[in-house]
Amino acid sequence: MSATKIAITMDSRLLRRVDQLVVSEHIPSRSRAIQLAVEEKIQRHDRTRLARECAKLDPREEQAMAEVGYSAEVSKWPEY
Repeated sequence: MSATKIAITMDSRLLRRVDQLVVSEHIPSRSRAIQLAVEEKIQRHDRTRLARECAKLDPREEQAMAEVGYSAEVSKWPEY
């Protein structure tokens, strides 16, 4: 993974909290702390986006489509 150096501005209280994590060795560096925070935020955003998209689906329509696929496969099932 290639990395690009950037400069950011951060609230001093938040920076002190980041520094506390670094000093307590929970996170190895300020840079890593910020990388982890941004990654987590993006993952959370992606999960909520998926939930928003799923909420747009009509459960009855999805069930009907699933049943069409299900009934088409029944004839292929082995006898028990």
